[in-house]
Amino acid sequence: MTAQSETHSEHGAGGGDGLRGGPACSGGDLLLTALLDGMDAALCAFDADGVVTHWNREAERILGWTKEEAVGRRGLAGWAVRTADAEHVEARLLGAMDAPGRRVHEFALLRKDGGRVLVRVQSSGMRGADGRPTGVYCAFSEVRTQIDLERSIALSEALFDGATWGVVLVDADLRPAVVNGHAARALRTGRAEVLGRPLGELVGEGAEELESALQHVLAEGPPPDPAELWVTLRAAGDGGAGDARRCWRSGFLRLVSPMSEATPVPLGVAWFFLDVTDARRAEQEAARSRFRGNQLHRATRAAAECEDPMEAVSVHLDYSLAGFADHALLDLAAGGEGGSAVRLVRTAEAPVRGTAPAGVPVCYPRDHPALHAYDRCGPVRTSAGGAAAEGWARARRWPDGTVHGLCVVLRSRGRSLGVLTFLRGPSRRAFDRADAVYAEGVADRVAAAVDLARALAP
Repeated sequence: MTAQSETHSEHGAGGGDGLRGGPACSGGDLLLTALLDGMDAALCAFDADGVVTHWNREAERILGWTKEEAVGRRGLAGWAVRTADAEHVEARLLGAMDAPGRRVHEFALLRKDGGRVLVRVQSSGMRGADGRPTGVYCAFSEVRTQIDLERSIALSEALFDGATWGVVLVDADLRPAVVNGHAARALRTGRAEVLGRPLGELVGEGAEELESALQHVLAEGPPPDPAELWVTLRAAGDGGAGDARRCWRSGFLRLVSPMSEATPVPLGVAWFFLDVTDARRAEQEAARSRFRGNQLHRATRAAAECEDPMEAVSVHLDYSLAGFADHALLDLAAGGEGGSAVRLVRTAEAPVRGTAPAGVPVCYPRDHPALHAYDRCGPVRTSAGGAAAEGWARARRWPDGTVHGLCVVLRSRGRSLGVLTFLRGPSRRAFDRADAVYAEGVADRVAAAVDLARALAP
């Protein structure tokens, strides 16, 4: 705006009549008048004698004095400035004629209704073709408005430089246009590398949900509450798959052009996000632990009502599957005495499939995870991925579709009684350490029931 003020005033200074507010009789004068009246900043100009030569509509809006009332007055005393302050104010304004560059001042001006308004003025001198001072022009605005503008600019710079959350400006084509440092680090890429790239190149799983949210904001406006989006980063660096999956608490703002008169023109979306992965994983783990603790408690209470210990075993297996696995297989040990190899006999399974009769030894190969768990007296986790999943479950005598297995040994009174195996399909994640701890808790209860059944056997 200030640069426009300089340009327009210098054009006005080129013609003596134009500077002194003479009749607009040429196309140049009409253009100058239109430009001055269309400015967002208030502008007034003085000739070398301190007479007001120009006064645009924004100056009229701020102070209330019309162009007809202002142009032709000598100085500002008594009408735009208090008489007591006029000498000081006019000296500072007209002093710009003999000074190089631009000067910035702040002082109070009078409104036509008698009120006062604090303004910030940028003044600059004008010179004729011979180099002599011909006047000065002043562009001014209310300090409050100027502070609001500066505060907005400062806020934007702070968001993109020092914010502790990610800020991404996405254009109408859903491509990042501006990215702050925190967002670039969260995306595991450089700030310049992100610009203009489709979001699908940066985010794998969760990209469709993110793009859908951005499109909704462009069309309908931001949602009332922040959204939590789970995404998998493509540029995961050296991190594993679990580390690449992040939860971002996201807020959105639709950006529209302030220059549009009727329907706002969407310029894009401001996307703010904060990584809350650790907190959400802790909450999920706490909820999972509570659920599993409740399941163990319910299974124990239900098993206590069973007269037959092996019926209690089935109860424990049924309760253990909820939210944990797709199948549970119980294989009890037979043999293993006098140096003979141990044999695992299928004793129970959940849910019951009826394909393998109980009491029949299972022909596990020597490298089977169940045998490894029995030999080491500890849990064994195994998974198949990619092309290796084809035939992987069949080779291990497990149900078709199994891709994740967890084998835990049954221990009671210092003896290994067998192996309990939990299986998951491709729709579930692989077993982790927390799953192994829970499986061992189930195995302890099953082992106690099996030991009791053997003790009661005739």
